[in-house]
Amino acid sequence: MTAAASAIRKRRKFDQVLEGARVVFLRDGYEGANVDDIAREARVSKATLYSYFPDKRRLFVEVATRECRRQADEAEEVVDLSAPPDVVLPEAARRIIAFSLSEFGRNVFRISVAESVRFPELGQEFYLNGPALLRERLANYLAGAVSRGELRIEDIDLAADQFAELCKADIFPCVCLGVQKTFDQAAQDRVAKGAVEMFLARYGVRPVDMRQ
Repeated sequence: MTAAASAIRKRRKFDQVLEGARVVFLRDGYEGANVDDIAREARVSKATLYSYFPDKRRLFVEVATRECRRQADEAEEVVDLSAPPDVVLPEAARRIIAFSLSEFGRNVFRISVAESVRFPELGQEFYLNGPALLRERLANYLAGAVSRGELRIEDIDLAADQFAELCKADIFPCVCLGVQKTFDQAAQDRVAKGAVEMFLARYGVRPVDMRQ
């Protein structure tokens, strides 16, 4: 087998491990998941799994990190980040809400919170690759909008966090507490619209501001 073919095969096995782990973690939780089940789901041997990840914690962190970054990268690819806030922010709001309601979003958050007492590094890793990553991406856009004179923001990081929290209004507490797991599109659009309107009411540049 050539070196190139070996590298491709190794990469394929690596991807199988991650996908198998994703399925098992979401189904059984972090504590309930075991390496045997993950290896079986991934269709690899335990030796192969351990060759990539020496422990379950690192595997879980990798699964959560990759999914959060994948969704963030996908959003940046489809959204024109040079567009004005009234174009970009509604799309950002819809994506934040959709992730909060997704099976993956709900379960990764729940698992990270549940295990953060015994394994604080899990919570830290999810924070860095979830909420902190969202803040970073939003802050980058907001900074550009400020430089173009489209927004007025003194504390950009705080504003990014505020926007993300506005997108969770009504929906996120219900999801976390199991009160309601699904929201129709009209309900999601209501929250997204309210988040954008409130954010722009606070940070938007009004006509009177443009004359100053």
